[in-house]
Amino acid sequence: DTTYPRLKLEKIVQVISSLPEDKKFINKIKKLVNNRLVMFDHDKLDWSMAEHLAYGSLLEEGFSVRISGQDVERGTFSHRHGVVKVEDSEEEIILHNNISDSQGVFSIYNSLLSEYAVLGFDYGYAMASPKTLTIWEAQFGDFSNGAQIIIDQYLFSGEDKWKTQNGLVMLLPHGYEGQGAEHSSARMERYLQLCAKDNVYVANCSTPANMFHILRRQMVTTFRKPLIIFTPKSLLRHPKAVSGIEDFSKGKFMPVIDINNNDASKIDRLVFCSGKFYYDLLEFKEKNNIIDTALVRLEQLFPLPELEIQDVLNKYSNAKDIVWAQEEPRNMGCLLYTSDAADE
Repeated sequence: DTTYPRLKLEKIVQVISSLPEDKKFINKIKKLVNNRLVMFDHDKLDWSMAEHLAYGSLLEEGFSVRISGQDVERGTFSHRHGVVKVEDSEEEIILHNNISDSQGVFSIYNSLLSEYAVLGFDYGYAMASPKTLTIWEAQFGDFSNGAQIIIDQYLFSGEDKWKTQNGLVMLLPHGYEGQGAEHSSARMERYLQLCAKDNVYVANCSTPANMFHILRRQMVTTFRKPLIIFTPKSLLRHPKAVSGIEDFSKGKFMPVIDINNNDASKIDRLVFCSGKFYYDLLEFKEKNNIIDTALVRLEQLFPLPELEIQDVLNKYSNAKDIVWAQEEPRNMGCLLYTSDAADE
């Protein structure tokens, strides 16, 4: 159960949208912080709010949160602002540490450009402090290649080799938005090739609510597994990538999302996809008034949610064409992984 009461969410929002009145902040920061309350009042919460509410709710429940990475305080795409600075003194203020007297500690650090060292440290930190949500975020997903030894030898294989549990979270920005080499692909295929025997969670969420619930699930379970999340760039501010408050307070993590409104018996083509690419396909579908195609999002890539997928296949049993769609080249992304799963 990863829900969190609406009234408590509202309390968190009040805290993280209230800057000290006796200090001077630049106008842009004041507007960004105040906008958190505006989003809550309008019942349209974006990706940054999903993160803030996940962290705030876990802190209020007594867990601690630690985030490190090359630009995590602000967020590479300027969406997080976990640390705000006073304009004339550079004094740093972390609003998440003001939620309650009994809360956990929120720590967030811009780290040095040595992914191998930092991820190794955070792996050890997560091992030593299982009640801390420990997150390492790559500036762009590709940048995790500097930490590949830690990923291969420890994160994915540590439980099998040493019977140890580790709940480290890796946030890897991913999406083809024209930013070119090393700024587009988080190399999903690398991580999926390392998956076996339920050794890890791998997800590519497309809604803020799913991000909220998967981060909370990471701590409220009674065991620890690493979690790899391919996070978005353009979806951070996409007008359709929003969730209502009830999706947080009464919802749950959805490994598969199917919200097609058309008559299932009249669907000829069933398209599975993941993450940001869903919104690209949806735009094309709506623009061309395509009504015989259903788009279904695979949010959790591993462990593969077989029962939920089977429910979708049963629902669209009349579909003549079942395909996997992705924006990555054929030898990258999830294509080979999903093809193997289909063969099995």
